[in-house]
Amino acid sequence: MSTKDLGKLLEKLRKERPMVHHITNYVTVNDCANITMCIGAAPVMAHSKDEVAEMVGMAGALVLNIGTLDASQIDSMLIAGKRANELKIPIVLDPVGAGATRLRTESAQRLIHELRIAVLKGNAGEVATLAGEKAKVRGVDSIGVERDPVHIAPDLAVALGTTVAITGATDVVSDGKHTVLVKNGHQLMGSFSGSGCMAASICGAFAAVSSDRLRGSVAALVAFGIAGENAARKSKAPYSFKAALFDAVSSLTPAEVAKKARVQEVE
Repeated sequence: MSTKDLGKLLEKLRKERPMVHHITNYVTVNDCANITMCIGAAPVMAHSKDEVAEMVGMAGALVLNIGTLDASQIDSMLIAGKRANELKIPIVLDPVGAGATRLRTESAQRLIHELRIAVLKGNAGEVATLAGEKAKVRGVDSIGVERDPVHIAPDLAVALGTTVAITGATDVVSDGKHTVLVKNGHQLMGSFSGSGCMAASICGAFAAVSSDRLRGSVAALVAFGIAGENAARKSKAPYSFKAALFDAVSSLTPAEVAKKARVQEVE
């Protein structure tokens, strides 16, 4: 995968400035809106059943995040998601906490089976649970999985006909045919709540400008990871690092993405 192409996707994103419709959780909704703006897209955070079908029709992508889940939210997600499918608007699903409770697991499974998901992005525990693998999830954190994510991602991608992105110290992205490791990032990105939700927002922004879901997801995680590396050079404490991360995403350049991307295709 050409790192120059990844940089060109960031350039295209900022030129087109797609709208990304979120139905997300109330813990990180503001962070998701702001990181979407920083990467170069336009966020909208609409969740009412009375407007989501209309709103998603204006968007380039739909991001669904089950971090603070209730029945009404799932209804809104299904309404928006079915309309997005009709209009061929890509859906990014972040199954936050799948595996922690039955409600979260079953809700994520319902969304997967009733909607055509373009990108499934989650941590190892969440994705492994949805793949039927043994995993330990505590709250919204992955504690461990039995099988290597490098094998889980492509198998689930084939089973669901989607692109799977498993985030962690090394991100694993697969469409079932090709699997790519993204080695950009910094450990401080896990020191505050919301970085995973923000990654989903950035995946949504790239999905809006790239029909190649694998390349778009890799570009998103590379960009976010490089921004994390840059932010860590300015701050070592969680709160100031978070502020520096927004600045680093905003100031990231296509040339920097092409130069600093650390990706490896799995044979």
